[in-house]
Amino acid sequence: MSQKTKLFIRRAAVLGAGVMGAQIAAHLANAGVEVILFDLPGKEPDKNSHIKQAIAHLAKLQPAPLAVKQAAQLIQAANYDENLQQLAECDFIIEAIAEKIEWKESLYRQITPHIGTNSILVSNTSGLSINRLAQALPDTLRSRFCGVHFFNPPRYMSLVELIPANETSAVMLNQLEAWLTRFLGKGVVRALDTPNFIANRVGIFSILATMHHTQALQLGFDEVDSLTGPKIGRAKSATYRTADVVGLDTLNHVIQTMHDTLPNDPWHAYFKAPAWLAALLDKGLLGQKTGAGIFRKQGKEIQVLDLARQDYRPAAGVIEPEVNEILKIRNPAERFAALRASSSKQARFLWAIFRDVFHYCAYHLASIAHCARDVDLAIRWGFGWTQGPFETWQAAGWQEIAKAIQADINAGLTLSDAPLPAWVFAREGVHEAKGSWSASQQTLLGRSTLPVYQRQLYPETVLGETPAPKGETVWENSGVRLWTHQHDPQIAILSFTSKMHAIGDEVLEGIQHAIELAENDFDGLLIWHEAPFSAGANLQQIAMACAQQDYETLENSVKRFQQTSMAIKHASVPVVIAAQGMALGGGCEFFMHAAHRVAALESYIGLVEAGVGLIPAGGACKEFAIRAAEYGSRQATGDVFSFLQNIFNTVAMATVSGSAAQAKELGFALPADDIVFNPHELLYIGLTRTRALAEAGYRPPPRARNIAVAGRSGIATLEMMLLNMREGHFISAHDYKVARSLAVALCGGEVEPGTLVNDDWLLAVERREFMKLLKTPETQARIKHMLETGKPLRN
Repeated sequence: MSQKTKLFIRRAAVLGAGVMGAQIAAHLANAGVEVILFDLPGKEPDKNSHIKQAIAHLAKLQPAPLAVKQAAQLIQAANYDENLQQLAECDFIIEAIAEKIEWKESLYRQITPHIGTNSILVSNTSGLSINRLAQALPDTLRSRFCGVHFFNPPRYMSLVELIPANETSAVMLNQLEAWLTRFLGKGVVRALDTPNFIANRVGIFSILATMHHTQALQLGFDEVDSLTGPKIGRAKSATYRTADVVGLDTLNHVIQTMHDTLPNDPWHAYFKAPAWLAALLDKGLLGQKTGAGIFRKQGKEIQVLDLARQDYRPAAGVIEPEVNEILKIRNPAERFAALRASSSKQARFLWAIFRDVFHYCAYHLASIAHCARDVDLAIRWGFGWTQGPFETWQAAGWQEIAKAIQADINAGLTLSDAPLPAWVFAREGVHEAKGSWSASQQTLLGRSTLPVYQRQLYPETVLGETPAPKGETVWENSGVRLWTHQHDPQIAILSFTSKMHAIGDEVLEGIQHAIELAENDFDGLLIWHEAPFSAGANLQQIAMACAQQDYETLENSVKRFQQTSMAIKHASVPVVIAAQGMALGGGCEFFMHAAHRVAALESYIGLVEAGVGLIPAGGACKEFAIRAAEYGSRQATGDVFSFLQNIFNTVAMATVSGSAAQAKELGFALPADDIVFNPHELLYIGLTRTRALAEAGYRPPPRARNIAVAGRSGIATLEMMLLNMREGHFISAHDYKVARSLAVALCGGEVEPGTLVNDDWLLAVERREFMKLLKTPETQARIKHMLETGKPLRN
């Protein structure tokens, strides 16, 4: 195949239209790749009808596999009988059929005559031998074949395991790793061709150990989930809820794969489904997809299987007070010592499941991974742990934990009497500044040197690694930090430092001062920090001022907010915003005012002020009124209403985008804005985009004048919609009042239709409507309720 260092994929095929195959196709479509989704032919007359149904079903799934529903248009249905010739047009072919090696081998023999001479073929197998699968391919294709194991759901789970066969081209592997990292946003871990690879090998063993100790100590499934979730730095779905979500049949299959393919593993006796799991499978209770498994929902009540009762009971999941206090200990060494010293069943359980995973990982490191970093990142990215097993062990005191494990081995308390490797006792950990320990090579291995990783200025690190420098601070206050990065020291970077990056007076002052400094001393300004971008205005400050009825101060704050948005828009140097995660309320308004926007795909952007009984007043209504006028000027009739109606519905309903792509649809971002799939590249791309604007001779847009507004007729038309909703009891009287204020702000105030106004006028209108609402007891009650509960109040 070509020896180019870059790989560009225009068209792909996914073989298998099941849940995983269809969702992989969806994520390829998210990235703008045309996809042909294959499956077995159905009945006449349309043999692709069931595949088309699978594609249509993607729009209904939650969490949504499609960044925007329209992405499904890039997916085409095909079947193996009629359409195999289309494979010749595909650069990338992903096999994602059921985990039956004979089925995969049969399919490979069927498709190989149709695969192009430069096409890449990969298997999404979760644990079958890549070398065994390669043997079913002709010699000419083996160099272009490997394993690419996505985790479910593929849009959201970072991990992709990349598994070469013996004959896989090293050049192709590098190309594919770079493409997966950059264009699909994945965290790639290169795995060895061993059963279940890295993440499932360790992650499923951890689940099996948890199941064993649950029964041995007679703990409830809900009790264990309370212990093995966020309290110990793991996913919210913990252990048994995760099993239900994945599917108990899928879990059983992976367990069976471990049993069948790892006969010599010292822990082999535990590679089997417990009797209770087999009983659930026999009854067809497979978890979330069948409505019941370990847990089930009865009305609003969550129930859990109780083995003693052989029935479901209400889930409680109570953690013993002593254990709860132990888990609050910040020092990991002290926390683990307290767990080992406690006589509590729950404490003994936690020590046992950590001990067994540490033991298993150390024993198998040489055979399952290139180095310890690969194990830790695979578990973090694939199973949602905040720290991998080796990081957790190292943080708790490497040698102290090693001695404790050895003592338990000697006492016969561990699941296996397999010895800890000698290297464990010769080291003080596995992660250092120089690299991570490779048990197979008996040395430290550094990070990949592929050029794609140079785009990650702050890559995700493991404990013990030296993080990238934080940059040179130029100026800071209590809400922001202005700094530079060596990648481009003439572009200033502004980062919010407030809690949840909320926007209060200190942030507003900080942004304005940063813009002044950038205009004087730099070529541009990039606003960037780690997610979330911003949770919006500081509600606590607003609530305190309301309680004191200090409305003059509040109105001055709103003015300052608007002035800050205008400073972003009209700065003499380009102000670019690079956002990830939530960009809500005021954060969204700043985003809208930037010279250019760069957003991670997983950005959730919206104007949510209606949820607390307010309207946007940081310039968003003004921006939409300007855009409506521009839209109207391009229509033969000059009509602006069709544009305003969509915006009004979005803002009145406090709609938040489900992705950066949807933010474009909703109007919070513009068509030319950048969407970045790998969030670790956000800073690099933001700096590059700011530099490009500066080099192109950036000039800010002029202040808006002669803006034709919808005025009274626009307000009246929107008000008719509201009247119908109020009469139908779909909205409350205060909802009506809030939405009417929004209509006034979007339509430019109570003026004649077509009246020409300027941006100052529009800002004054939205500020006035905001303050009217803020003085109402209903809005103040909504703000108070949101601060106390985190949920909106409908009053």
